[in-house]
Parts: sequence; C-alpha cells; structure tokens
Amino acid sequence: MIEELYEKEYRRVFATLVRLLGDFDLAEEAAQEAFTVAVERWAQDGVPSNPRAWLVSTGRFKAIDAIRRRARFDANLQKIAEQLEQQPEEDYEVVDDRLRLIFTCCHPAITPNVQIPLTLREVCGLKTEEIAAAFLTTPTTMAQRIVRGKAKIRGAGIPYKVPESEDLPERLESVLAVIYLVYNEGYSSLARSDLSQEAIRLARLLAELLPDPESVGLLALMLLQESRRRARTDENGDLILLDDQDRGLWDQGLIAEGLALVDRALTPPEVGAYALQAAISALHARAATPEDTDWRRIVALYDLLLRADPSPIIQLNRAVAVAMRDGAAAGISLIEGLLEPLRDYHLAHAALADMHRRLGQTEAARTAYEKALELSRQEPEQRFLRKRLAELSKTAPASRLIVGGESR
Repeated sequence: MIEELYEKEYRRVFATLVRLLGDFDLAEEAAQEAFTVAVERWAQDGVPSNPRAWLVSTGRFKAIDAIRRRARFDANLQKIAEQLEQQPEEDYEVVDDRLRLIFTCCHPAITPNVQIPLTLREVCGLKTEEIAAAFLTTPTTMAQRIVRGKAKIRGAGIPYKVPESEDLPERLESVLAVIYLVYNEGYSSLARSDLSQEAIRLARLLAELLPDPESVGLLALMLLQESRRRARTDENGDLILLDDQDRGLWDQGLIAEGLALVDRALTPPEVGAYALQAAISALHARAATPEDTDWRRIVALYDLLLRADPSPIIQLNRAVAVAMRDGAAAGISLIEGLLEPLRDYHLAHAALADMHRRLGQTEAARTAYEKALELSRQEPEQRFLRKRLAELSKTAPASRLIVGGESR
C-alpha cells in the first residue's frame, strides 16, 4: 500500500516540502525519510486518515531535526530551524503545491532552456534520461542544466508561489510547455498513464486560474488526444495507428468537452499554437471514418501553426498531412529535407519508411524502419516497427502513419 502511495503521492509531498523548507535537496531527503518512517509506523499504528498530510508533517519535522544536528557546526542553521518550527500546520489537501512549484521553476530569472527541464525533473519526477531524449540532447548536458536551475532558485531567493495575476502571462508559455511535455511522456509510455492524468489535472487548474485561449487550447488538445487512449492498443498491448482504431472506443465525453474548449480557444485576433493543434485534433475527432478526414483543412491549419511554432517536428507533422492530401511522394520530398534536424527522432524515420512502403520502395522502407527501430525507446513502438519490417517481404495493405499530435 505504501509503495502504491509512493508512486501516486511522492511528487506532491515533495512539492509541499520544497515550499515549506525552501530547498530542493533538503525536501527530497525529508520526503524519503517520511516514507521510511511510514513503513515502520503504519505497520504498528495503522494508516492515518490523511496520509499525505502525515507524510508532509513528518518530513518537515525530520528536516528540522536534520538542520538542528547540522547547527552544531553552523550557528546560522539554528535560526533557520527555529523559523521552520514556527510555521503553522496547513491543510495539505487544499494547497496545490505542484502548480505553485511549476511557476517557481518557470520564473523569468531562470533561463528558458533550464526552466522546462528543471520542472520536469523536480516537479514531475521524470528521469534525466527521459528529459534529455525529449530535448534531443545528452543526459550529462541535461543534468548540468537542472543543477544550474536549482542553484539559481536558491541563490536568487525565488519565492515558491503562484504569481499575481499581472505576472502570470510572462510565465505562461513555459508552464504550458511543461504540462504538455508531461502529458506526452505519459501518452507515449503506455505504462505511465498517471503522468497524463496529472498533466490534465494541472491543465484544468491552470485554465481556471488563467483562462487564456492558450491555456484552454492546451486542455482541449490533451482531452482530445486522451479520448483515444482505449483504442490505441490491442489486447496484447500492441499499437494501433489512428486510421485502424475502433472509433467506437473513443471517449465521447472527453471529445465533447474538448470540442467545446476548441471553440473557446480559437478566439481572434490572435490564435496560439496549442489552440491550432487542438483544432487539428478536433478535425480527427469529428471524422466518423478515416476517409472523412479533412486533410485539406489540416494542412491549412499546419500552415498557420508553422507561423506560431516553426519547429522541425511541426514541419514533419505538416509533411505527413501533405502526404495524406497529395500522395506519399510529396511527403517523402518534404521529410527528406528534415532528416538533419530530426536525425535522432524515431518518428521522422518511421514516417519516411511508411511512405516508401506505400509506394512499394521496399529497400528504402527497410532502411528507414531499421533506423526508427534503433532510435525508439518504447517496447510497443519497437514491436510495431519489427512487425512492419517483417511485412515488407509480403503484400501489405497501405496504411497511414500520422506523427506528432496524431501519431499515437
């Protein structure tokens, strides 16, 4: 039971302790000690009525004890311990410290290329290797960024709080990016659906706190993607591509909520990147069959999206949409021009392989599939790619591979 609670509550307990103690490392040590004490105490005394509050309170007192022990060698720590002891007990069920900590990590004093990795590691618990892969960099480089971010928060005395309303917009872009990266990690890793649910929960809080069109657009995008979760895999856990999914399994409640939010997010005069991605997902959600998909409008939306976010991955998504509208050959020429910036992105090679396969270009397809398999991290994706490689020597029906926001 404690192991299950650890998986579910550790990051929330940690976030609250960071706010109370003002130090990442001390909070992590305190959280670990609290769970250790729980293993010993709860077996004898039973589980408390509010386990999270018990863990936070125990961790706080453990931290104070640790500071007092160290105060024997550093008199300055004695004052810190006294200040921590004077803090009032709180209702830890009401305060959402994870959202508070996200805003702390996304403070303008922290450089943009550090904000998001720091938040993913310290708030959401993603491994440094996972974050490095998402940013197409090395774990060593990413670890250095995270250490710099924690040092900046400590050295600059950045407060652990949700900013005032007038300061929210300047941090919104980074906060939205963090929440979406958390969602994607949970969506891509079928075993980490908890991350997706947590991201959606945080997005709901953010949309309520700041009902900006982009906040609403991000929530809409995630709900529409989440609506397809049950249809994405078969009984063996193997991936099912969008066009092959049983659309009767799509969650119509999430779709209805997402579509309503898309209408709110598409607010002139300026429409943001998340709202546009949500609008693309909405077109897929509205299509009763794959053949009903309006690829012309999807390409047009990607054209607009590139103005807001001219990233290689968005260009890749657009290339696949163009291939669905104009044919695989048109998609190949576009994707080949993106292979340098996306050389380590497995879905780029998988999309290219699928287009070669649809044109009967077996050897080119095989080479691209093998590269995608080499780069893929998820076992279900690897099984899918191995299956495609095995099918190349046979006659296989054409299939559509959609990447990015609709790949999964």
